[in-house]
Amino acid sequence: MLEIVPLGGLGEFGMNMLALTYGETTIVIDAGVMFPDPELLGVDRIIPDLTYLQQKGGAAALVLTHGHEDHIGGVPHVLAHVRGPIIGTPFTLALVEPKLKEHGLEDRELQSVRPRQRTTVGPFEIEFIRVTHSMPDCVALAIRTPLGTIVHTGDFKIDQTPLDGEHFDLHRFAELGAEGVLALLADSTNVDRRGFTGSETEVVDAFEEIFTSAQGKLIVSAFSSSIYRMQIVVDLAAQFDRKVAFVGRGMIENSAIAQRLGYLRVPAGLQIRDTDVMSYPAQDVLCLTTGSQGEPMSALSRIAVDDHRSVKLADDDTVVISARSIPGNEKAIGRVMNHLARRGTSIIHEGMKHVHVSGHGSEEELKLVLSLVKPRYFIPVHGEFRQLSHHAGVAKRVFAGRDPRPDVLLIENGDIVTFDDEGGRVTGKAPVGRVLIDGTRTGEIGDEVLRDRRHLAEDGLVVPVVAINKQHGTLEGVPDIITRGFVMENSQELLADGARVLAEVFEQASLEERTDQGIIKEKLRVELRRFFRRRSGRRPFVLPVIMEI
Repeated sequence: MLEIVPLGGLGEFGMNMLALTYGETTIVIDAGVMFPDPELLGVDRIIPDLTYLQQKGGAAALVLTHGHEDHIGGVPHVLAHVRGPIIGTPFTLALVEPKLKEHGLEDRELQSVRPRQRTTVGPFEIEFIRVTHSMPDCVALAIRTPLGTIVHTGDFKIDQTPLDGEHFDLHRFAELGAEGVLALLADSTNVDRRGFTGSETEVVDAFEEIFTSAQGKLIVSAFSSSIYRMQIVVDLAAQFDRKVAFVGRGMIENSAIAQRLGYLRVPAGLQIRDTDVMSYPAQDVLCLTTGSQGEPMSALSRIAVDDHRSVKLADDDTVVISARSIPGNEKAIGRVMNHLARRGTSIIHEGMKHVHVSGHGSEEELKLVLSLVKPRYFIPVHGEFRQLSHHAGVAKRVFAGRDPRPDVLLIENGDIVTFDDEGGRVTGKAPVGRVLIDGTRTGEIGDEVLRDRRHLAEDGLVVPVVAINKQHGTLEGVPDIITRGFVMENSQELLADGARVLAEVFEQASLEERTDQGIIKEKLRVELRRFFRRRSGRRPFVLPVIMEI
C-alpha cells in the first residue's frame, strides 16, 4: 500500500511539503516555508505541522526539487524527523548548507545528484529529471514504487531558450508516459494564465532599453534566488561598461554561491563591493539589490528612505523592480515606491516594461506535461484551491476521449491518498496545520496561541507606546513602556532608560522613517530588544504600538 500525504502547499502558496509512505519507509519531498502576514507579529516564518512524520517514526530521506525558500526554507526544522540524507542537486544543496550551519546541523549527510541520475531509498527508486524554472538546477522526480511510478514535477516552466543551455527534458517525460505512470503531481501556480510563459531571455530587450537611457546609477531589485535574471543584468552591465555591486545579504550570499558553482559568470574586474558604490561615477554603476517585495529592513527599503550605509540615491538614478508582487505585498511595495519617488528617482516595474517573467508554466505548458505523462491518476499541487480546481478542469479537457480516462484527485493538505491493487482514493485525513517560527522558538497556529505568545512568552512581553504627531512627524510626550511577565531588579530605572533609547531612535530617524509605521516599528523593536538583552540578559517579545495624534 502506498500513501501520499501533502503536508503543505495545497490550498496555499508556499510551505510545499509532501510525504510518501510504502510499508515502513517514508520519504519527504521538499520542506518549504511560508512568510507570515503582517498580523502574525513576531513570527519570522511558518512551516507545516510535522505530527504526521512523528506518527510515521520519521522519514528515511528528504528529497529536494530546487532551492526556492518555499521548498527548502523549512529544512532545518524538519531534520529532527529525518533519519537519512538530504538529497538534491548541487546548487540546491549549496543554498541549504548555510541554513544547516546556522542551526548547528553541519554534520547532516548531503547527497548530491544530477539529472537522469537515480538513487534508492528503501522500496523507492528516485530518478531526477531536468526541468526549467527561474533558477538553475531544478528537477522533477520520477519515483518508482512497487505499485507504479509517481511523477512529481516540482516547480517548472518549459523554457525553450534557457540561459544555461539546460533544456526541459521533454524526452524523458514522454518516455515515462510510454512506460506507464501511476500518478502525476503537477505545479498549478500559473494554470489560470493562458498560453505559454515567456522565456527568461524575453526581459533582455526591456533591460537593454533601460541601460541605454539610464543617466545615473541603475538599481535592479529582484529575488536573491533569480540567478538567471542576475546573469542577464550582469552581462548587460559588462556591455554598457557599468560596475556591478550586489547589495543586501541574500543577494551577496546567493551571488557568491552561484559564482562558486559556475552558475553565475561575472567577468573579472566587473564586480565591486557595495561599500565602493559611491566611489564611482553614478553612470558607471549597477546595483543588484534585495527588497522587491517591500520588506521593511531589506536593502531597497533602506535605500528608499536614505538609510543605507553604502548606497545613496540621486535625482537621475533609475530603480527597476524586476519581480512580481506576491499577493499581500502590494501595500509594502507601493510604500517603497513612494519613498523612491520622493528621492526623485525613475521607477520601472513589470506594469511599465517587460522586466519580469514568471518561473511557472502557463496553461499550455501544463497541458503539454499532462499529455506527455498520461498518468492513471492526476493530482494538482502547489497553489490555492482555485488554481488546483482549475488545473483539475484543464486535465479533464486534456484527457477527454481517452479510454480509460485518468482519474483526477482534487485534494487538500492532510488528505491521505492511498494506492493499492484496487486503485487510488482518499482514505482519511492526517493531522496538518502550521507551526510559527520566531527565531529558535516554535508555537502552533491559532489566535489563542498568538495571544499566549504575546502575553505568556517565556521572557515576558514589552509594549513600547510611542505617540507621533501625524502632521509633523514629531514625538509627543515621553514614550511609555508597558511590561507583562517581565520583572527585573531596578525595573523603574531600566524602563526609564528604555524610554530614552526609544526617544533617541526616534530623533535619529528621518521624517520619512518616522511617518512610515512599518519602518519605525521595526527600528524601535530591534533597538529595544537589543537594549533589554544588553542590560538584563532577557529577550522579551517587543510589540511596538505607534499612536498617531
